[in-house]
Formats: sequence, C-alpha cells, structure tokens
Amino acid sequence: MARRERVMRMSVEQPLWRALTGYRVLTMLYAVGLFATAYDEFVRPWIAVAYYAVLCGWTLATLPRVANAARCTKRFLAADLTVAVVGILLTPVADAHERVQAGGPTLPSIWTAGAVLAFALKGGWRWAALASGLVAVANLIERGSPARDTVHNVILVCIASVAIGYVVEVARASERTLARALEIEAATRERERLARDIHDSVLQVLAMVQRRGAVIGGEAAELGRMAGEQEVALRTLVSGGLVPVSRVSEDAAEGALVRAVDEEPEPSGPVDLRALLAPYAGARVSLAEPGAPVPLAPAAAREVAAAVGAALDNVRGHAGQDARAWILVEDEPDEVIVTVRDDGPGIPEGRLVQAEGEGRLGVALSIRGRLRDLGGSAELISVPGQGTEVELKVPKAVTDTRGKAEQR
Repeated sequence: MARRERVMRMSVEQPLWRALTGYRVLTMLYAVGLFATAYDEFVRPWIAVAYYAVLCGWTLATLPRVANAARCTKRFLAADLTVAVVGILLTPVADAHERVQAGGPTLPSIWTAGAVLAFALKGGWRWAALASGLVAVANLIERGSPARDTVHNVILVCIASVAIGYVVEVARASERTLARALEIEAATRERERLARDIHDSVLQVLAMVQRRGAVIGGEAAELGRMAGEQEVALRTLVSGGLVPVSRVSEDAAEGALVRAVDEEPEPSGPVDLRALLAPYAGARVSLAEPGAPVPLAPAAAREVAAAVGAALDNVRGHAGQDARAWILVEDEPDEVIVTVRDDGPGIPEGRLVQAEGEGRLGVALSIRGRLRDLGGSAELISVPGQGTEVELKVPKAVTDTRGKAEQR
C-alpha cells in the first residue's frame, strides 16, 4: 500500500509556555519567602498574609491556563494582571512607609513579570507593551514618586517583555513558513506519485481505447476520439499540476491569517516554455516537446506562447474546426525553435500581402511582430493543399522592446 505523507503541526513557542509555568511557581515561592524574612517589619502583616493566600491559590489553580496560547484567554490575562497590580497597590498599605520609600520589594515582587510575559507570549510585543505600561503606572503610584530604582525596574520589565513578544511573533512567522513549505513538499510528492499511477494505468488504457476505436471504426471510432480527448486533458493536468495561488500572511493574536489573492507573482528567473504551451494541447492539437525543461526569460516565454496561440487561432479560423495541428518544440544550444503545422488547405500565394493591405494584421503583428521584438524571427511556409507551417525562432539571450537584456 502506498504511504501518504502528512504534515504535522509544530509549535516553536511551546517551550516558552512551559518556562512561564515554572517561572510563575518559583517567583510565587520567592515572594512568599521575602515576606517571611521581613514579617516583623510589616505594619499590617495580616493584609500581606491574605494577599499571599490569594496569590498562591491563584497561581496553582491557573497553571493549566499558561500551558499554551489556546488556554490563555484574554479574560484570564486581564484577571492575572489585576492580581499583580492589586498586590503592588496594597504594598504601601501593608508595609512600612520607610521600607517603601527605601525601595523595598512590592508584595508580588518579580511574580508581576510573569503576568506581563503571559501577555507577550499570547499577543506579541504590542500586548506586552500594554501590560508593562499598566504595571509601570501601578509602581509609580505605589512609590509616590518616580525614583531611580523604580524607573529602572519598570524599564527593564518593559524592554524584556517587548523583546520576548517580538521574538514570539518572529517564531510564529517562521513556523508558518516552515509548515507551508512542508505542505508544498508533501503535496508535490503526492502529485508525483499519482502521476506515476495514472501514467501506468489510466493514460495507457485511454490510449489503447483510442487506437482500437480508430481501427474498428463506426461508433467505436467516436468512443476512441473521446478517449483521446480525455487522455490529452488528463496528461496536461498531470504534467502541469495545479498552479498555487499567492498568499499573504497577516500576524494576528492567535496565529496567521492567510488571504488568497488572484495575482500571481512575477517569476524571478527563467520559466519552462513547455508549461506555457501545455494548455494548447488537445484532441486536435498534438504537442511534442523535449523531456527536459526549456528555460526562457519570462517575457520571452510569454510572447512565444502568445504567438503559438495566434497561429492556432489562424488554423481554426482558416482551416476549420476539424483541422489538426502539431506543435514541435526544439531546444537548441543558442535558440529555441517552436514549429506549428496544420493539415489545412494552405494559404494561396500573395494572400498574406493582400491581408496586410486590407488591414488584417494577425500574422504580421501577432506572430512576426512578437518575435521581432524578441530579436527572433517567424517564418511562414504554406503550400496550397498541403497545409501551413509557422516556424518561430527566439534566441536564449533576448532583449525586449525597452532594451532590457534578459539572460538565460
């Protein structure tokens, strides 16, 4: 049985949540220890005891809330920060005024930083800046004046939380990029596997039905023709694959917001001409191409494909819907040659000159003009009763009409 690949979602920020869990427990014990060593210096120790009872119960009860971003809700963050701010504001009520003015620790002490870091891990640096700002205001109110040590501590918490919030945002963006790359790789491998299976089974059956229908004739011939059309369509789909839409990722509090857009990014390097010519293949249009890619500059490849499309339009317009056409792609060392041939009645001698004189410039502009702008050439050979052949030649190092060189 074929093995299918599945992309597993990773979480690069999960270790940060585990570290925050441990930090909250350790800083809770540290705050209680500071109070125990200075118990006799508090003017209202019963207020501090009541607060620490609430702090310990809250910290232990909410450990599952800081296990990951999904459980850490906005309501919890607001309540958690409230516990920290209330503890800061209660410090001058419970502790001696001299200790407060001397820069003594607040009741929650460094446990407050855990509440701010939870904001940073959940919402990034903006949320961290908001939480640290509220803590800064509470510290200034508790001290009564912007003392040097208070300002120092406030700035330290603010910078640390904002930096961690920014790192979390970068980590999330990297995680999304990696996950997207792994999804594309898995999808490509799956498509290649399906292509092999289809080639070994469905395409061969359709080709056999087409050949046998042509030999038997009658209704079987029509069935064979339909099988041939489906074979060409399926072969084109398998060889070309799906064209992915471009995506724009926007950072949000709970992860990426992906918006699909219709525009396709401009290729930065050479493109495979075969991919642009594959859609022209059909039941009455055969495409013969090299087994290896045929690289051309993006602008040159588009113009060549458009010229081929114009030649096929001429076949349908002048030779009829039942005419057959053949596209041959040749990859030479210095140039690419694309030949379009049909089995129509051909073009009478002098007809093209007459058409240009009448203002009908399909061949002159749509075909020859495109190749001329690329530094190539288009040669049309037609024999009445024997069809028409259009030979397109484009050098691999071309210069567009703006004088901008594009190299292979």
